[in-house]
Amino acid sequence: MAIARFPPYFATSDHRERCLEQLRSKSAPLEKYIYLNGLKERDPNLFYDLLLQNMKEIIPLLYTPTVGEACVNYSHIWRRPEGLYVSIEDKGRIRDVLSTWPNTIDSRIAVVTDGSRILGLGDLGANGLPISIGKLDLYIAGAGIKPSSTVPICLDLGTNTQRYLDDPLYIGIRRRRPDPEEMDEFMDEFIEAMKDVFPSLMVQFEDFSTDNAFKYLDRYRYKYRVFNDDIQGTGSVILSGFINAANLSSAASGKPLADHRILFFGAGSAGIGVAKQLLSFFTMQGLSPEEARARIWTVDSKGLITADRKGLQEHKKFFARTDYEGPALTDLVDIINYVKPTALLGLSTLKNAFSEAVVKAMAAINERPIIFPLSNPVNLCELDYQDAIEWTNGKVIFASGSPYFSVSYKGVTYEPGQGNNMYIFPGLGLGAILSKARHVSDAMVEQASIALASSLTDEEKAAQLVYPRLNRIRDISARVASAVIRQAQKEDLDTNNYLRTLPDDVLSSLVHDKMWRPHEAIPRL
Repeated sequence: MAIARFPPYFATSDHRERCLEQLRSKSAPLEKYIYLNGLKERDPNLFYDLLLQNMKEIIPLLYTPTVGEACVNYSHIWRRPEGLYVSIEDKGRIRDVLSTWPNTIDSRIAVVTDGSRILGLGDLGANGLPISIGKLDLYIAGAGIKPSSTVPICLDLGTNTQRYLDDPLYIGIRRRRPDPEEMDEFMDEFIEAMKDVFPSLMVQFEDFSTDNAFKYLDRYRYKYRVFNDDIQGTGSVILSGFINAANLSSAASGKPLADHRILFFGAGSAGIGVAKQLLSFFTMQGLSPEEARARIWTVDSKGLITADRKGLQEHKKFFARTDYEGPALTDLVDIINYVKPTALLGLSTLKNAFSEAVVKAMAAINERPIIFPLSNPVNLCELDYQDAIEWTNGKVIFASGSPYFSVSYKGVTYEPGQGNNMYIFPGLGLGAILSKARHVSDAMVEQASIALASSLTDEEKAAQLVYPRLNRIRDISARVASAVIRQAQKEDLDTNNYLRTLPDDVLSSLVHDKMWRPHEAIPRL
């Protein structure tokens, strides 16, 4: 067979532009995802070059919202092996399975999911792998983690979703999920094997079911370098946005920062994780931990969460109210009128849960209401940005979990915030890796959040943004990583003593220098 050669004048054309044109010619987001997936296989250097130059356009295709559709359909769009599957059937030999991964010594970051709660889409089983792949692409783009040092892992533990068990193309094991005892045995063997096979690895747990997310973070966080983005990452990025939003709201109302009252709609792992992180906002204002907890109310599908509710799940008890004795409050407008919150945060995955009546109730009691509808993807978001602007006459301080476009209203253009975890986890991971931290502490996560909150430029502050613009992500990640390193040193969790000798400006330069960048994106011959 003849050897294929490039056209004679190929080098005089711009192949980046050609690839972008091919990408943009696809009409459906899933088609664009599949195209990008193929490009990464053919020429990963060019893929990452395009990603870095066009992040605002491409990130929503690689991660939320498109990755949700990719996961739902993964058994049908699967093209090639992309990550590492560890099955429940591998119990007793998990170490051997992990050892098949190339370059184990140089691996630095793994994203591990069991597919049991992918975004707001439920139990997707083995179809969950793209969530790990997409997250690692964001580590690479956002913090310059070297692609060859990343490990996407899906734990194939079965699925309780019958349509996948009945699907002849389903790529996972065909069984129901294990009971807690079998699951614990599997996870214990898995995490011990990870310590042996990947000695320098940080593990990010992703999209585990609510109870398991809390359980396994607590079980392993002090034994290994593990981090749960749904609990800690989401909480950290929302704390950062809330710091800036609260300052804007208080400037408008004249109320002290300590007087803010936060109502959470949604009390799963993400909701409670965010709520716990936001305790830091109040303790920063001088409140005691108990006083801080009293400034937060939580709501689930049954209404306002109170301590006297029968059968209350363990993770919901922390914020359960003990100061309400009336009839159960189930209507969100009634709850708002009772609590009188300055901020309403949604992590419910209930589309349009923040109705016009809800939004106007918030606007009636706040000069500038803080409303963060954070559920992903867009089709599960509690409130659209256009509605938020119109129903509050442009007064809302808004941040969502998924991206929205700017809105023009009465001659003014409003720019939405996005509480994108990408602002936090790449820099947090890079800081933990460079400092060689023994584990990731709550204070390290909190310092990441504070670093993000303080990263707004003067122009971004003038525009009253609560988050910086994503095109500065590497500078932001470097700032976050530096703060994480310093906190690890403060707690004596670091094992890279050299970084302790560096002044802050030199440390910042070193962090930048450690970020991987694509080589000149010329197609491989």
